[in-house]
Amino acid sequence: MTATMIKEFRLPDLGEGLTESEILSWKVAVGDTVTLNQVIAEVETAKAVVELPSPFAGTVAALHEQPGTVVEVGKPIVSFEVDDAGSSNGGGAPAVVDRSAVEASVKGAPTAGGTEAVGAPAKREPNLVGYGAVVEHSGRPTRRARGQVQDVKSVTPEAAAIAEPVVARQAEADVERPRSTPPVRKLARDLGLDLQLVPGTGPGGLITREDVQNFSGAVEAPAELAPVAAELGERETRTAIKGVRKFTAAAMVQSAFTAPHVTEFLTVDVTATMELLARLKGNRAFEGYKLTPLTIAAKAVLVALRNSPTLNSRWDESSQEIVQFNYVNLGIAAATPRGLTVPNIKDAHRMTLRELSTALTELTDTARAGKTSPAELSGGTISITNIGVFGIDAGTPILNPGEAAIVALGAVRKAPWVVNDELAVRQVMSLSLSFDHRLVDGEQGSRFLADLGAILSDPAMVMTMI
Repeated sequence: MTATMIKEFRLPDLGEGLTESEILSWKVAVGDTVTLNQVIAEVETAKAVVELPSPFAGTVAALHEQPGTVVEVGKPIVSFEVDDAGSSNGGGAPAVVDRSAVEASVKGAPTAGGTEAVGAPAKREPNLVGYGAVVEHSGRPTRRARGQVQDVKSVTPEAAAIAEPVVARQAEADVERPRSTPPVRKLARDLGLDLQLVPGTGPGGLITREDVQNFSGAVEAPAELAPVAAELGERETRTAIKGVRKFTAAAMVQSAFTAPHVTEFLTVDVTATMELLARLKGNRAFEGYKLTPLTIAAKAVLVALRNSPTLNSRWDESSQEIVQFNYVNLGIAAATPRGLTVPNIKDAHRMTLRELSTALTELTDTARAGKTSPAELSGGTISITNIGVFGIDAGTPILNPGEAAIVALGAVRKAPWVVNDELAVRQVMSLSLSFDHRLVDGEQGSRFLADLGAILSDPAMVMTMI
C-alpha cells in the first residue's frame, strides 16, 4: 500500500518582496484531486491578481484560509495529501507529516510501525519556479509558525497541530455549517454574528448578505427603530483599503512627495495623424490590427525619446546615481475594477507599428480581465496615460515611481484652428507632460514635448528624427 503524506503549501512571495496577498477565490475544494501546476486559487497582491498553481499532485486535504482573507507570505494556506514517493516540493520547505501517524496521534493510538519517524526531514526535491528557494534545515530545532512541524523522531504536540484540519473535517461532519458564501461568512465575522442564529431567505435557506445586515440591524437597533433602520438601509459604505488600490495610493503619495514634478502642456493639430490612422485601417497590411490614436501616439513617444534620452531615466537615491535606460519599457496606465495599474510593454523601442498595436491590445485586454502579472507591472521606464478616452482634455499626471516622465493624451476634438492664415475646423489634441525636475530640466522637457507635437501634427516629421 502506498504511503501518503500531508504537505502544507505556504503562501509564496509572488514578486518583489510582497508581504501579503488576499485570497480572492479557491478553484478547488477539500477532497478534490489536483495535478501539478493546476490553478488552485486566485489571489490579489499589492500589484495584481495572480492565479496560484499547485506545487503538488494529490488530494486537497484542507483549505486553511477563507476567500476575502489577507494572508501573510509564509503562512499555510492549503494542505495536500500526496504519495510519499512521487510528490514534488513547492518550495518554502512545506511541513511533511505521515497522515496515518498524525491521525493515530490525535486518537491516542500507537503509530504504524512503532518507531517510524514522523515529521522527519523530507529529501531534497526539485523546486518550482516562483515559489522561492528551498530552505535547508540543520538538526538544530528552530521556532516555527503555527501549524508547522519540527523535525523530530516521534509524534509531538506540533504534529498534532498539523492534524487540526483532519479533526475539523470530522467535526464538520457532525455539525452542519449554515449555508452561505465566503463573503457573507466574513461579513458575519466582522459584525460579530453567529450565522447559526441568522435565518436564511435565499434559495434552499441560503444566508445572504442582506440577511446578515438585516439581522445585525435588528440586534443593534432598539425595537422601535428597527423597522426604520431596515427601511433606510445603510447611510454609508466602507471598503477596506487593500490590494492594488492600497499599493497604488502609497506609490502615488511617495512619487508626489519625492520627485519634484513639473507639468507642461501643448495643444496640437492632429488632423494629419487622424487621416493617417484612417488610411492604415484600410490598408491590407494592417488588417486585423486594432489601431487607435493611442497606437500612433505611443510610436511617436518612442521616436521623440531618441532626441531626449534624459526622459527615459531614473533617479537612484540609494546609490546617488542617475540611471540612463538604453531601452524603453513603455507603461500604459489602465483603469481596472481594482484600481489603476500601469503595466508596461517590454522593449517597446524595438517594435514595429503592427507589433506595438498587438502589444497594446494584449496589455489592455489582460489589465481589464485583472490578469496582469507582477512582472508586467515592474520595470517601466516611461509611461502614457490616455485620459482622452474619458473626454478629458488635459491634466497633471503623477509620475509612476521610478520613472522620469509621463505623457497624458487628451481627447481628440474638432475645433477652430488657423491654417495658412485662415480659420478652419481641425482635429486637435492637448498633450500634458509631467517630468522629474531632478533629471529633466525645462529645456529638455520642452524639446521632447515639441518633438512629440511635431510628429502628431505631421507624421512625416518622423523621417527627420530617425
